[in-house]
Amino acid sequence: MTKMFTVALLGPDGAGKSTIGHRLEQISPLPVKYVYMGVNLESSNMVLPTTRLWLEVKRARGLRPDITRPRKDYLLEKQHQSPAKKMMRGLKAGLRLMSLTVEEWFRQFVVWTYNLRGYLVVLDRHFYFDYYAHDIADGDPSRPISSRIHGFMLQKLYPKPDFVIFLDAPADVLYARKPEGTLEAREDRRQEYIQLRDLVKDYAVVDVSRPEEESTKEVCDIIMNYYRNKQGIEAV
Repeated sequence: MTKMFTVALLGPDGAGKSTIGHRLEQISPLPVKYVYMGVNLESSNMVLPTTRLWLEVKRARGLRPDITRPRKDYLLEKQHQSPAKKMMRGLKAGLRLMSLTVEEWFRQFVVWTYNLRGYLVVLDRHFYFDYYAHDIADGDPSRPISSRIHGFMLQKLYPKPDFVIFLDAPADVLYARKPEGTLEAREDRRQEYIQLRDLVKDYAVVDVSRPEEESTKEVCDIIMNYYRNKQGIEAV
């Protein structure tokens, strides 16, 4: 029996990660479980109760309901702050890091559980890739220590997906589907994902500018080919 595996669907907003992930649960010949592995509360299909409470507090304060704050210029934040404010900022950063890390490992535990039960797990995004540019690849020695600790954990300890499928389309197509932020930011995010292909052994690209049904079928076919190849390797 072939050991089940994980497939991460990556792509900028508008690529259809959630839609395709849920659709695979219905059409895949293999038993599939969908797990959201990003920071957006509205997109999460599982969140720790403590995390949900914290996010609702953030929402009530008019902040973004995600499990990490929007990135700011941390060099500017350090200017003109009293020692007390700096200490408080460090305490908040530590609490954010703890909450984020616990949430990430909780979801990974769920993934392991599904795999052991014989499910192929389709991951909508992945923490390693979403934080790669800021917490892993960024070599700025002045960045927050919480960022460096988080990056070390993701790079050295956190399991990476077995297979990555990048859902790609021109930035203007993606932006038309989900007009949030700017077109330039969408293209920047797209380029970040393109450059990640060298970080994983098994990586595929699917053009999602086509109708959803066609894109989903190609993703399903790619996953099935990967599964058959794994069977062949293990059968030798």
